[in-house]
Amino acid sequence: MWGQIIRPHDIIYSIRERGTSIFKFITSLLFNKATRPLILGSIRKLISLKLKPGKNNKYLSSSPRIMQEKKLMVSAILNSVERSIQKKIISPKITSAVLSLWSKAVATPKNDSMPVRKFYKRYGEKPPWFLVISPGHACNLKCDDCYAASNPTGAKLGYKILDRLIGDALRMWDIKLIVFSGGEPFAYQSEGKGILDIAQKYQDCLFLTYTNGMLIDRDTASRIAECKNLTPAISVEGMRETTDKRRGNGIFDRVLSGMELLRQHGVPFGISVTANSSNQEEILADGFLDYFFKEQGTFYAFYFQYLPMGRKADFELMPSPGQRVAFVKKLWDVIERKSYFILDFWNHGTLVKGCVAAGRQAGGYFHIDWNGKVMPCVFAPYSPVNINDIYSQSDKTINDIWEAPFFGAIREWQKEQGHGSSEPKKEGNLLMPCPYRDHYARFAEWIEKYRPEPEDGSEKDKISKLKYYEKMTAYDKELAILLDPLWQEEYKGAKGDV
Repeated sequence: MWGQIIRPHDIIYSIRERGTSIFKFITSLLFNKATRPLILGSIRKLISLKLKPGKNNKYLSSSPRIMQEKKLMVSAILNSVERSIQKKIISPKITSAVLSLWSKAVATPKNDSMPVRKFYKRYGEKPPWFLVISPGHACNLKCDDCYAASNPTGAKLGYKILDRLIGDALRMWDIKLIVFSGGEPFAYQSEGKGILDIAQKYQDCLFLTYTNGMLIDRDTASRIAECKNLTPAISVEGMRETTDKRRGNGIFDRVLSGMELLRQHGVPFGISVTANSSNQEEILADGFLDYFFKEQGTFYAFYFQYLPMGRKADFELMPSPGQRVAFVKKLWDVIERKSYFILDFWNHGTLVKGCVAAGRQAGGYFHIDWNGKVMPCVFAPYSPVNINDIYSQSDKTINDIWEAPFFGAIREWQKEQGHGSSEPKKEGNLLMPCPYRDHYARFAEWIEKYRPEPEDGSEKDKISKLKYYEKMTAYDKELAILLDPLWQEEYKGAKGDV
């Protein structure tokens, strides 16, 4: 009976007609054992229709493999939902709130909103989809090779600036997703307020927070649950020995204690993992993934490839081109076999249509750090504009960020490569999406032409700069030799098998 009542088109119609109240209804179905399989099945059918190749989605028409990868990821996300509900890791109230927020951030046609229409009328493009903000440089740990080179007493954005920035992003760009990074976001305090005060204030926005997890005590877990719109992504480097080696003795067990508190309060959480040359096999091993997804109740795992930047930058830790190719193949094998929700922010360019830096329309973002420097990406540490300077002038707004020529040059390159487009370009390879890591020679040209300020405030000396350039460009050439044939044969060709 329920199979006849709950149909994909009924769900879409109800959401449009009834607004956010429908999510309470959907949540009640998800938390009912009898109706859960039917509602999840209906969502799967609905998304399959959305992913059907057609004239508005030429990537899917031309690449069965990309279509298959998207379907595998959707299935993994839905399985995470089902697993979290079955194990009672996430509460009904938080589930309803998160479904509503994700609908606003992802599913709602953004062209319908007044801010987007105004922005498009002025620039001919859509505004950024989200922001990554590192409000404070301070951190309670001092990890080797920290990309941000954080310390216990670092700089920070003033709370008024942070509050205004997020308010303006919601008002002028219709942003519904804010990501907090750092430093340690839970260590941030300004004027007696922190990131949970921001999350509490902006209930119409979803917040993702990258954290070491050390400051998640019972009170913090309770406040996160009360907010209902924030999910922590807790950093691990592998299992206990590997994590403690890089982060400090006893850190792994303290991470587990934080996860236990989040489970008790029904808060969805994930893990954040940096893949380097020495932990490649461990972090994709079934034992590691089963431990966090099945035993600890992790909802998602976000992977980042190590880049030589920040404290003790070390090229030996960067996964070799061969390791990277092996990693992405193993990653899709794991996602298909285990159906775990895992995203790799370099190797999954096929899922997000390439590079999302510099405010790329259709899913892009900017990064703002503790000094107010605005950068194209967390991992592209050069800034042409500072939010503090913008707010010190009455005639400037956050749109002046978008107008910076340095960012414009990156967006033009993205268009040349077909990033963000529904139609693939001859020049583009979505397996090599990053202009900083995968196309450093081009990025170096932008640095030379536009002279953006380095995040650390100091330029490398000429010899160090030349050595860095040589190593990065040599890496890119070797990587292209391996990934260009893979892209042409398995993604743009006729194979399409994952």
